[in-house]
Amino acid sequence: MEKIENMRTLGGWMNDLLTSWGLPSRYADSIDEVLVAVLIILLAIGLNYFFQAVVAGGIKRYARRSARMWSTLLVERKAVHHLLHVVPGILIYLLLPLAFVKGDGMLDFSRRVCMIYIIVAILLSVNALLLVMLDIYNSKEVRKNHPIRGFVQVLQVVLFFVGGILAVSVLIDKSPVYLFTGLGASAAVLMLVFKDSILGFVAGIQLSANDMLRIGDWVTLPNGSADGVVQEITLNTVKIQNWDNTITTIPPYTMVNSTFQNWRGMQESGGRRVDKRIWLDLDTVRFCPADEVERLKQDFPLLADYAPESQPTNSQLYRTYIERYLMSLPVVNQDLDLIIAQKEPTEHGLPIRVYFFSRVKAWREYERIQSDIFDHLLAVAPRFGLKLYQGI
Repeated sequence: MEKIENMRTLGGWMNDLLTSWGLPSRYADSIDEVLVAVLIILLAIGLNYFFQAVVAGGIKRYARRSARMWSTLLVERKAVHHLLHVVPGILIYLLLPLAFVKGDGMLDFSRRVCMIYIIVAILLSVNALLLVMLDIYNSKEVRKNHPIRGFVQVLQVVLFFVGGILAVSVLIDKSPVYLFTGLGASAAVLMLVFKDSILGFVAGIQLSANDMLRIGDWVTLPNGSADGVVQEITLNTVKIQNWDNTITTIPPYTMVNSTFQNWRGMQESGGRRVDKRIWLDLDTVRFCPADEVERLKQDFPLLADYAPESQPTNSQLYRTYIERYLMSLPVVNQDLDLIIAQKEPTEHGLPIRVYFFSRVKAWREYERIQSDIFDHLLAVAPRFGLKLYQGI
């Protein structure tokens, strides 16, 4: 009783004031607690605005003058803004006994609501800090090799899951351990609810640990559902922008469980492969007399020093010309394989395999270069007495 009397100072003063205004005591006894609670809330709101103006405003001004990324991100993600909301929550929690002194029921309920408010503010602050760290990491070049967005999303799920458990435990006045124990019996249901997230998390670890996929990689799926550049790797999706500018989203575990083609090796190598065939009509393959060989040497300077050990065929001369022509082109990488080979004849004629690597790997220029090269090779074939097979 003595404790209650000591805490009734503010409430008693408010009760006396209402009574002096002519309000009946039975109403004054109920209204005085509400008015004190409202005054406490208004005080907390005013204190919140003060801290937002001084602390958060000061950080905003510092961020505008400073070139440091973290200060700007703290403002953009509202990390400080959410954290400052904890201050009025604590103030209200501490001052609530001054308002509700006639019964513990309303005081207990109000304090629980206040605790939930504090928990939510802390959760939002921690979540904002996670996003700030993710933004700083994504600004670095290393993020292409080791994307962590999926891991941050897992931390967010765990954060809000644990925060939700704490909030419910405060609301029902039970220990969080009691709730976690109860959830253990519902593990099968939780596994079903979070199936995609769990599979995505495990797949994300596999993709990252084995360096199977990075942001910026050109990937192709064999079923044709995606052919483009990886834009984003998250907990539940891999976002790919196709060459026709459409977006394909694929679960990470699909990338792990099925095959896909990653063109990163080609992009990081010294060239992009060209592997095509020129089909010759078998009926036009023949031996070349000496005078024809000399004529071809004069017509094609690349063959000027060619000295066959025996009478060559026009197909042999043509293959030699193709090889020397490709070796003369700066765009062809001479350090990588360059193979001109005659393959087994088929019903489509005699195939000449032309295999080399272009130094230029960009799709548009690569296609133009190989088209120009094969235009030339197809155009000179009749000069060697060869006819191209057209299937007519």
